[in-house]
Amino acid sequence: MAIKTKALFPPVRSFLYIEEMKVHDNHPAKDPQVLSLHRLCFPTDSEARLVEQLHLDGDASLSLAATVSETLIGHVLFSQMKAPFRALALAPVAVTPEYRCRGIAAKLIETGIHKATKEGWQGVFVLGDPNYYGRFGFKRELARGFKCRFQSDYLMALALGSDTLPVSDGNIEYASAFSLF
Repeated sequence: MAIKTKALFPPVRSFLYIEEMKVHDNHPAKDPQVLSLHRLCFPTDSEARLVEQLHLDGDASLSLAATVSETLIGHVLFSQMKAPFRALALAPVAVTPEYRCRGIAAKLIETGIHKATKEGWQGVFVLGDPNYYGRFGFKRELARGFKCRFQSDYLMALALGSDTLPVSDGNIEYASAFSLF
């Protein structure tokens, strides 16, 4: 039976979550299923290699898994960035095909944003669909003043613990593992 829950950041609409789903910290070295999940969800193994390399390099800050009955159904990773303030990159996020469109990715992202805020991170950058990530509060306007190799209309930022980022411009750099892309 699915239940309605409130979104943590900021609520745009309620999602239906799977009642028995659990979201918990995860490390791919302890759970190789995470890499298999990313291989299943993407057309190449680039995202799986990205997750593995971010962990090997020590750049993975938040790695969260969603499970149902101890079966992995989703994963999200937040990694450290070089920025003029404490910032994370959100990428990648994956959900098994049979559990998509049920709010699993949203729950993983919301949980990661909540944990990042509690840990004192000041902002999160993401490269993705503005319509999707906008529901979590990501804004293109917040990222426009920053320069990085992924600069585009799809680069967005989210301020944590405030309405604005500590600075509005400068250089940001994704972890070196992102050179896979």
